[in-house]
Amino acid sequence: MTIADESGGLPVKLEGKYKALLVCWILGLGSLVSWNSMLTIGDYYYKLFPDYHPSRVLTLVYQPFAIGSITILAYNESRIDTRKRNLAGYVLFTASTFFLIVLDLATSGRGGIGPYLGICALVACFGIADALVQGGMVGDLSFMSPEFIQSFLAGLAAAGALTSALRLITKAAFDKAHDGLRKGAMLFLAISTFFEFICIVLYAIVFPKLPIVKYYRKKAASEGSKTVSADLAAGGIQTQPDQVIEYGEKLQRLSNKQLLLLNWDYALDLFLIYVLTLSIFPGFLYENTGHHQLGSWYPLVLIAMYNVFDLIARYIPLVKSVKLESRKGLMIAILSRFLLIPAFYFTAKYGDQGWMIMLISFLGLSNGYLTVCVLTTAPKGFKGPEQNALGNLLVLFLLGGIFAGVSLDWLWIIGNGKF
Repeated sequence: MTIADESGGLPVKLEGKYKALLVCWILGLGSLVSWNSMLTIGDYYYKLFPDYHPSRVLTLVYQPFAIGSITILAYNESRIDTRKRNLAGYVLFTASTFFLIVLDLATSGRGGIGPYLGICALVACFGIADALVQGGMVGDLSFMSPEFIQSFLAGLAAAGALTSALRLITKAAFDKAHDGLRKGAMLFLAISTFFEFICIVLYAIVFPKLPIVKYYRKKAASEGSKTVSADLAAGGIQTQPDQVIEYGEKLQRLSNKQLLLLNWDYALDLFLIYVLTLSIFPGFLYENTGHHQLGSWYPLVLIAMYNVFDLIARYIPLVKSVKLESRKGLMIAILSRFLLIPAFYFTAKYGDQGWMIMLISFLGLSNGYLTVCVLTTAPKGFKGPEQNALGNLLVLFLLGGIFAGVSLDWLWIIGNGKF
């Protein structure tokens, strides 16, 4: 199916679709590359702060700010300019990542409670930026093509895979160098800052000018959306007030409560997916998997395997014959994943590194596949503004699942003398 361009040219789907998919992928990458950099240089922070459980504490600091911000944003999404919201998020990501480098240089890479609190403050900024960008982008793309959401979600996973690959390379390159761990970490954060800056340019200049994007935003505006006017203006389209249909006059928009009641199972799906994933990743991998032949490489390899399979899995739903869209089927598959908890426990206690690598690969595979299935299926059948609102609500439950997961992750270290 093609969409006729009002100018009489080529179908809109042929005018910018693949560019839009690429931009969505890069914007997804930018939404998580900074945070994944923090997770992936965990070995450096464990060296600086060995008694402060960095992977667990920093994740726990991140989440309240993310979920608190997304709760406010989801409640007010219909009154928030999407363009300003997303740009603010990418700017905050860029600045926070850059200041991590500045903080490390200013303290000469020393440990201690002062630098640790500074890192925690910047991680809190990451949480706010994540809420701005992830909710804003998923909401924005929900009234466009499902392929755009899939590409954005694949970019999220690519952030993990890319940072893991770069971390393995920098560890190998600087392993024997003086202060090599620190040099690798700083290079890592510099690359992440560059990616975040690229996202600002792409979202501000390139994305709103693509014909297919302008088409979907004009359509959303015609259905009553007030959040896309700045993006339309950036794309060279001016809308008049009488062109926007006021809800309560011509269209009846479902409220957030009504949308949630109609989609409670999708919201619960995302919550349960990330409760399980974050109760294992990354804290369990750094502190509960013991010592093996891979030595200091072991947690990095485990994180890399998770990220690679998470990325691969996010492309599987593009094959329609294997995409799971049944609401009951999704719930059964998601609940079945909780069998991984005893599997990880017994593997960490009795298994070797090969079994653990296989388990973490399956965790990533199931996480990526189910996330894409839920987020590309849920918005179908709603009008543009409702899809935007639903996208924000689903991200709220996703981040809620992450927060619950990182809190439950602490249960793994009860009784092992590491408190």
